[in-house]
Amino acid sequence: MKAGLTLLLAIGCLLGFANARVFRENEQFGGPRKWGDPITDIGGSISCDPLMMVPSKNIPTNVNSLRPADIKLVMALGDSLTAANGAGAEDPLEIILQYRGLAFLAGGDKSLEQHITIPNILRKFNTNLFGQSKGIGASDVWNVAYLNSAVPGAKADDLPGQALDLVQKLQTHSEVDMNNDWKLLNIFIGGNDVCGYCKDPSKNTPEMFRQNIEKAVQIIKDHVPRVIVSLTTMLHLEMVRQIDRNQYFCKALHVDECKCEQMANFTDSQISEVCTKMQQVEKDIETSGEYEADDFTFVVQPFLNEITTPPMRNGTVFIEFFTPDCFHFAQNGHAITASWIWNNMMEAVGSKTTKGDLGNPATPLKCPDPKCPFVRTPKNSQDCSKYLTDPQ
Repeated sequence: MKAGLTLLLAIGCLLGFANARVFRENEQFGGPRKWGDPITDIGGSISCDPLMMVPSKNIPTNVNSLRPADIKLVMALGDSLTAANGAGAEDPLEIILQYRGLAFLAGGDKSLEQHITIPNILRKFNTNLFGQSKGIGASDVWNVAYLNSAVPGAKADDLPGQALDLVQKLQTHSEVDMNNDWKLLNIFIGGNDVCGYCKDPSKNTPEMFRQNIEKAVQIIKDHVPRVIVSLTTMLHLEMVRQIDRNQYFCKALHVDECKCEQMANFTDSQISEVCTKMQQVEKDIETSGEYEADDFTFVVQPFLNEITTPPMRNGTVFIEFFTPDCFHFAQNGHAITASWIWNNMMEAVGSKTTKGDLGNPATPLKCPDPKCPFVRTPKNSQDCSKYLTDPQ
């Protein structure tokens, strides 16, 4: 999941292209497809009662009364998955490109009908949504990244720096009304933490993982009002081994991308245990209540918690979920992931889906609950009646 894959990818293309082609044409991975063929995508739609699609009559003062249409800004922190490395790649060399406009948490290149992302869904509620990424580029290219501060190769201890970067962007760009705009901050992190865990477990403990996420969230809370933080729990990396076990090209790339995944003495059960513990401490941040305020909350989206096998379709691995490295998400994967996150966001805390299906999008996309027409938070999931407000 590192950004510096150029040399390895070039070598892989020159020495392993034949293996890569065999990989795509292998029947167990869904039939023939060659590098360079057009890649497919997944669009969606959302059709709700008109009263569920409009903003609040008055701008909310409480985060637990936040309708989807009240969200003005969308932001993101994370690693190469949130930066969408390789999402539009048609060959291995393009994995180094950050296709931010396709990112599941922050992409805005296409319409919802063409490609599902959280911003593309939110734009059906608020056409003036701001902050979504467009095109291909790094986090420091404003007119590409906008409010997606994710950096390839990042671990949890890099999130505080990303949070400071995001604060700086919010404070210096006139498009942002810092005090009045309601903001959705999406976070997805953890892959690189697990990929480095086996080298020094004492410096990569789940508790340290939690502390670094909390540092970043605290920076946002201290400097940015009106925020709902939505953290998607990390994925189970042991599933990667089930994809590349017999694929030389992908295994060669993973030596650089995720060293621990390639170490035989770091077993599947050990990887699973580490991932589960990290998912648990992410949930612990939510249940602690430390980041609850009238204008701020932290909520976990757990649809990945129980997914331990690769995405499947018709009994075979749905390889189009992944980029040519069998690791990062292709635009198909970003669309599927976004659909499950959105549905989690519409589900009450305590009743959220914890085992999605990476082989298929979560359609139809869920509408807000008429009895609680807000983005679900820990507090409005307990008792929504005290937060009810009138729609516009």
